Amino acid sequence: MVLMTFTTTVTLFMSAHVGPQLLGHFGFIHLLSALVLYLVPAAYFAIKAGNVKKHKSFMIGVYVGGLLVAGGFTLMPGRFLGDLILG
Repeated sequence: MVLMTFTTTVTLFMSAHVGPQLLGHFGFIHLLSALVLYLVPAAYFAIKAGNVKKHKSFMIGVYVGGLLVAGGFTLMPGRFLGDLILG
């Protein structure tokens, strides 16, 4: 939990270079950072309260948003990894 929150916080300091920017710094991918910053503590407090079903749904949200959607953004044309893998 701590590492995931730390990593997400670090991403907020990275500026977006692809696509539209908000405030000259943030892009669409930063919305995922905000989502993870909400879901990880919410999942922790849900499991502490014994609500396994809510915890499970929060963690699935983190997985889908943080890995699958962010991975898709990473492979977009114009991004380093996308250009490296897809040519």
